[in-house]
Amino acid sequence: MAKTPADMKMPRRDRVIVWVVTAEGRMLSIYRGIVVILAIAAFGLLLSAAAPAAALAAGESRAGPAGPEGGPQREQLWLVPSPLKDVLMHAYLYRPPGDGPFPLAVINHGSDEDRARRARVAMPSFPALAAWLVARGYAVLLPQRPGHGITGGRYLEGQGACGNPDFERAGLAAASSIESAVDFMQAQKFIEPGGIVIVGNSAGGWAALALASHNPAGVAAVVDFSGGRGGRERNKAYNNCAPDKLVAAAAAYGRTARIPTLWLYAENDTYFAPELSRRMVDAFVAAGGDAEYRLLPAVRGDGHALALTAGREASWKAPLKAFLDSLVRKQRQD
Repeated sequence: MAKTPADMKMPRRDRVIVWVVTAEGRMLSIYRGIVVILAIAAFGLLLSAAAPAAALAAGESRAGPAGPEGGPQREQLWLVPSPLKDVLMHAYLYRPPGDGPFPLAVINHGSDEDRARRARVAMPSFPALAAWLVARGYAVLLPQRPGHGITGGRYLEGQGACGNPDFERAGLAAASSIESAVDFMQAQKFIEPGGIVIVGNSAGGWAALALASHNPAGVAAVVDFSGGRGGRERNKAYNNCAPDKLVAAAAAYGRTARIPTLWLYAENDTYFAPELSRRMVDAFVAAGGDAEYRLLPAVRGDGHALALTAGREASWKAPLKAFLDSLVRKQRQD
């Protein structure tokens, strides 16, 4: 440090104090500069991390893959279009090894009339069923429909008050979300254009049956696990709020559905008891629908969870295999 005349007149001890104070001031300025630089860098990283979520919220994210593949079934997060222009459905996609093309299977989740429970619901997951389909060569998509969980957006498939529900409209509204996902996936190079199988559980099974009434191009079959609406009113077992309306809605779907359907229910399903599920399928067939009905043995807990069973308890494997094998034989004949 250069000495000034004032410095020369100071006692040595005072000059040392001045030098220390000056040095500390300079160091403090350096520290402040470093802090500012780090703060700017951290803010930039925060903006980068928040950008995808902000873009999705603004409806600017593009449909397509939204994450890396992982695991033996190549699990990958996708965003797929919904009937709402500003909402992309979050979905998990699973694929066999290779580039394809693969036939497509779409597994559709249930629902809940309670808004708070819908908002908290996790992404749909059917591990045993999805793995079984992938092992048979299918690419499997599990979309989360609008009004549920992380997908968010407006709930489209409300059934209305239980005193006078509109089960037919509710199913068709959910089917429109499935159809949006199917249309988008059909355009992917690794997906075969036909042979699509629509699978659904509970309200998702009901939506799959509703979709069958539209006979969309490329869809070869529908598989309904424990499908229906209005089950366990007030959380009371075997208490459907309007069973006659449910049967009438099944008949309405059957009048136009020409796609083969497989109906799978367990004996101890407390949402849709055997007597009710049998009435639904009978009405569907009497109206002109093509249906195969299988009442399977009771499972642990509630039979409504049939689609989630695995291992030896998964009694759905044999009838589902026979059903899909018959479709393959028919496609080869055609």
